[in-house]
Amino acid sequence: MRVVSLVPSLTEAVAVTVPGALVGATDWCSHPAGLDVTRVGGTKNPDVARVVALAPDLVVANEEENRAPDLAALRAAGIEVLVTEVRTLEQAFRELARVLAACGAGRPRWLDEAEAAWREVPRPAARLRAAVPIWRRPWMVLGRDTFAGDVLARLGVDNAYADHTERYPRVPVEELTSADLDLVVLPDEPYRFTRDDGPEAFPDTPVALVGGRHLTWYGPSLVEAPAVLSAALQAVDR
Repeated sequence: MRVVSLVPSLTEAVAVTVPGALVGATDWCSHPAGLDVTRVGGTKNPDVARVVALAPDLVVANEEENRAPDLAALRAAGIEVLVTEVRTLEQAFRELARVLAACGAGRPRWLDEAEAAWREVPRPAARLRAAVPIWRRPWMVLGRDTFAGDVLARLGVDNAYADHTERYPRVPVEELTSADLDLVVLPDEPYRFTRDDGPEAFPDTPVALVGGRHLTWYGPSLVEAPAVLSAALQAVDR
């Protein structure tokens, strides 16, 4: 089986579960460490010709991360493309099982461990209302129907923009700083928020810095994500 992945989290899932199957991945596919495969460009601008030249049996993609014209071009070249849709944790578990089965793998132990880890998340004692910026210049936040929003909700953090008409709305920072929020959650991807870049915009609101891989990736990182994210949220000085 020869597989090309156009989604970083799926790249990790395939590489860990089906060693040797992955022959190509995007420039953003950073896990597992030391991944040695052909790089085929970005998620939004893959080099279609390079992917085709790898002669994969399967390309795995995502309806949000990858562009329809690129996937259509791969199909036109005679390549099978499996497109995932992941907007909730339960969807993530189902789609991971589907992708790995398509790659010729059985159900991996880490997927069972991930489901168990999320089943065992304790009911939050109190719920927090938060905004989750994912970009600045311009400021953008999580809106409706997002995987990361569902992950946070299971940890007791309700997205203030969950009912927005857009999935990733642009919101002026003045609106964010004046909103009735208990918390601002800043992940380190897709925009790399850090202690020195982001928190200063919210001087009157507690800020939690979290790892984007644990918040937005669906793959082996889901095993440790509940504990890692919970620790980051609980470390905030309110």
